[in-house]
Amino acid sequence: MSVVILDFGSQFTRLIARRFRELGAYSVILPGTASLERIQQENPQGVVLSGGPSSVYDANAPRPAPGVLDLDVPVLGVCYGMQFLAHEAGGDVKRAGKREYGKADLTRYGGQLFAGIQGEFVAWMSHSDSVTRLPEGYEVVAETEDTPVTAIENPVTRRYGVQFHPEVVHTPKGGQLLANFLEICGVARDWNAEHIIEELVDGVRAQVGDGRVLLAISGGVDSSTLGLLLARAVGEKLTAVFIDHGLLRLGEREQVEAALKPLGVNLVTVDARAEFMGALDGVSDPEQKRKIIGREFIRAFEREAREYGPFDFLAQGTLYPDVIESAGGEGAANIKSHHNVGGLPDDLAFKLVEPFRTLFKDEVREIARLLGLPEAVRTRHPFPGPGLAIRCLGAISEEKLDILKRVDDIFISGLREFGLYDGCSQALAILTPIQSVGVMGDERTYAYTAALRAVTTDDFMTAEWARLPYDFLATMSNRIVNQVHEINRVVYDITGKPPATIEWE
Repeated sequence: MSVVILDFGSQFTRLIARRFRELGAYSVILPGTASLERIQQENPQGVVLSGGPSSVYDANAPRPAPGVLDLDVPVLGVCYGMQFLAHEAGGDVKRAGKREYGKADLTRYGGQLFAGIQGEFVAWMSHSDSVTRLPEGYEVVAETEDTPVTAIENPVTRRYGVQFHPEVVHTPKGGQLLANFLEICGVARDWNAEHIIEELVDGVRAQVGDGRVLLAISGGVDSSTLGLLLARAVGEKLTAVFIDHGLLRLGEREQVEAALKPLGVNLVTVDARAEFMGALDGVSDPEQKRKIIGREFIRAFEREAREYGPFDFLAQGTLYPDVIESAGGEGAANIKSHHNVGGLPDDLAFKLVEPFRTLFKDEVREIARLLGLPEAVRTRHPFPGPGLAIRCLGAISEEKLDILKRVDDIFISGLREFGLYDGCSQALAILTPIQSVGVMGDERTYAYTAALRAVTTDDFMTAEWARLPYDFLATMSNRIVNQVHEINRVVYDITGKPPATIEWE
């Protein structure tokens, strides 16, 4: 029994599933055009039509398969989904006189979706089209100053629509609204991390069978948790390989070995620094860097597979934000390729095992806690697969990597020293190609500019820059400039996501 979410191309679709899971309800995401038979396989108790970039009047606008809207289950349309519901039922949808984007206050609200909700209701809007005439049987249950039809419902057919996005954190009471929809659907609220682990273990066993698994491991929370999960699922059929590509942070190889070997993980460490640096020599384009690193990762695994194999499967800790930013979601834009999503060679010799592909970072951290991963590893900030290659802007070199490692170590160590590390979701240092004039010891310098970045986020799909204390930033700037003589200027990135990404490349 589940809630089926039909994806029409919104980059927030997975957040809907995440909110339902947080509320204890099992939910699955299917393409917006999934067949009726495929949807019925999930035994749905409710259906959600996601948002998306299309207009209902577009010739190629996505639409559910015939029969989906005839199912005797509640249906919730979000943004485009609401417009589609209204249009299909005989209402009118037209280009809005004023596009709404960002936060808006509901001037009134009521009905079943808003049951029990009181006080101010701030909603996150992102739409150009609006419902201008209601279909028969529907009533308006919410509005804003600029959008007279902000939410609609037909309590007889149990069809509901909201023009805003209740799934995003910018709609603070959106969780209560989604909980009301679950109540209308009669969905059991018993989905939790224990269930997720059981599903993942069963899924891995079903996929792998008697095959052997080679795990791409970095020592971060995702791959470390995956190592524990796979060890539980397939035991000795797992071999975890850690590739030292020379793009790690200061002392990270030693930290990885010290953290994982005592946990009983069968860890093989491979020194591939020469191969990676040779392949990256003179490469400055970030997409090309990522694809080269992805290719070299696989080649390294293939070499290890020949020595320790044979292996049938390659396991990766791919998360949903990786997938969505690599255009893994239907209709989503390609923002940037990830080495474990967009950089794999066509002649890959393994079948992929990616149990975390539909999970968010916080879900993986909760799984890690239940699997017994030490807190120091479990709460570690995310570190990208391409490593420092995408934090050293432009062409990389051993000299530049050495500079960046020292800057990064000062910043991360400082965050821990001042008790600020756990308050940030991710923190990083970037070596820019910018060189500028400075003065040190009464002498002119011409050195690099380092950028520091720290963000806070619940889901890594959106993020706010961390408001670190000025005194702390001043201390970090002084330490970096005094201890890393190749740096004479330090800046702090105060851009959110969007419009920026968390990483610079």
